[in-house]
Amino acid sequence: MQRELKITIIALIGLVQFLSAQDEKDIGTETVTVVRPYSPTVSDAFKVKSIPNLNDSIVLQKKKINYSIFSIPVASTFTPAKGKASAVQKAKPEKLYNSYASVSIGNFSNALADFYTSRDIDRGNKRVDFGLNHRSSRADLEDVLLDTDFYNTKLNASYNQKGRDLNWRADIGFQHQKYNWYGLPEGIFDEATISTIDERQNYFGLEAGAQLQMEESFFSGGEVLYRRFWDAVDSGENRFLLKPKFQFPVSSEIVTLNVLFDYVGGSFKNSSINSSTNLLGIDYGQMQIGANPNLVLSGDRYTLNFGVSLVYGLDTEQSDSNFYIYPQITASYRLLDDSVIAYGGVEGGLDQNSYYSFVNENPFVSPTLTILPTDRQYDGFLGIKGQLLPSLSYNVKGFYRAENRKPLYKLNPLNDFRDDEKGYYYGNSFEIFYDDIKTLGLFAELNLDINRDFTLGLNLELFDYNTETNNPAWNLPDVKGSLLLDYQIGEKWFLGANLFYVGERQDLSAQVVENALPADFPSTVITLDSFFDVNAHVGYHVNEHLSVFARANNIANNAYQRWANFRVQSLQVLAGVSYKFDF
Repeated sequence: MQRELKITIIALIGLVQFLSAQDEKDIGTETVTVVRPYSPTVSDAFKVKSIPNLNDSIVLQKKKINYSIFSIPVASTFTPAKGKASAVQKAKPEKLYNSYASVSIGNFSNALADFYTSRDIDRGNKRVDFGLNHRSSRADLEDVLLDTDFYNTKLNASYNQKGRDLNWRADIGFQHQKYNWYGLPEGIFDEATISTIDERQNYFGLEAGAQLQMEESFFSGGEVLYRRFWDAVDSGENRFLLKPKFQFPVSSEIVTLNVLFDYVGGSFKNSSINSSTNLLGIDYGQMQIGANPNLVLSGDRYTLNFGVSLVYGLDTEQSDSNFYIYPQITASYRLLDDSVIAYGGVEGGLDQNSYYSFVNENPFVSPTLTILPTDRQYDGFLGIKGQLLPSLSYNVKGFYRAENRKPLYKLNPLNDFRDDEKGYYYGNSFEIFYDDIKTLGLFAELNLDINRDFTLGLNLELFDYNTETNNPAWNLPDVKGSLLLDYQIGEKWFLGANLFYVGERQDLSAQVVENALPADFPSTVITLDSFFDVNAHVGYHVNEHLSVFARANNIANNAYQRWANFRVQSLQVLAGVSYKFDF
């Protein structure tokens, strides 16, 4: 065996050397003709058989085994039920309409009307909106000697255009309001005097504005507004507001800069009712120029906003100017994800006041006001908010606020020396009294939103005031609360309710004395009772377009006084219809 192995090895070495020598030779060029294409086949020469043949002298023989299964029957009463996949109920998509109209009437000749329409242009890139809102009452209150009717009508239109990097909107609006100074003190005037009083007042407002928003630009947008406001006693006011916004990248953060130009100016034909003569009118002009840089830092659990507000204020009539610096710092931190979020901050600002804003809050002011801005030095707050349950949220906040020249509504004194065109000097109108006030307050809110069909909101506010003049904070309540409820019953019925509670307030009844200061006028502090106002509504959807509803206001039938000597209407019941359509 060894000899044969050696011979084989020597033969293989020789064959390799011969082949290597052949590679080094030039074998020339030859032509090869392919007669038949190569068709490979699978050879089974080297397949491993699944059951190989054993060539062994000793083969173990398998022993034959005989076995059987011993079955025992088991009784069972189980009968499987046929399963059926539950179907998912798909909500019917809500049909959206571009127009809406609603009209309702009730006792006291109350009437409400609303109309709104919107038209998309250029596949929704452009839109035109138009709205009308009207509230009026033509009836008089019992045991009130002057007319108590009123109405408030608003018209507005807007044009909106969306682009790739630029969105803008233009608005125009008009408003007409009519109110009466009907809040005469009781038991003072005879019928002859009352018959000579012209208690009617009309307010008119015309405004135009625009909003701009840009993408991928350091100029991110802004807004501009012009408003002209005047009344039936030759009072007039102009308001011009410009607020551009800028953004600047700083490292990995963005700094936002808000710029402000705000001017309000106007005149009143008549002088203050505290004066026994009506020789000079009142002119006013307040201009503000400000800048507010902000830097926002945020993480997984916190958000910080660092900012400051710099404002230059100028009284154009008195040539008096001041420079103000206000903090703008807020922060929030998630203590327990969305369950407990702590937040707080310190803010401030120079709040612009105007004749228009005073009338919207109290339409019974006299056209003899002093217009000054409010210096809100600081407003510090600290609170917690979050989700107790998926459908239950809360918010609790405490705050301390310091304000200089805070406007308070106070009854004008009775002035027997005046004979103005309109009858607002009989102790039946309000003036603006400015005071420096520090306010300590607490706010608590609870919202329950079970689903889209049921929502409930409850809030409560408590206040404690400290005035510089040691007077009460005129007409400011020490407690306010409200409850709001909306419930959709099935697809057809819906109802809602709102309840308001306002605590006691204090006012001052006085009379003008010739050649005396207002502080020396004979006066009496009066206390206005707290009131509880309950309102509710119920409605039925006749179809997708038409709905009918009924409303009840002041259900407690409490003829309370929102302002001194000005009683409100008792129980009011209205019924109406609303209609949705495509226009």
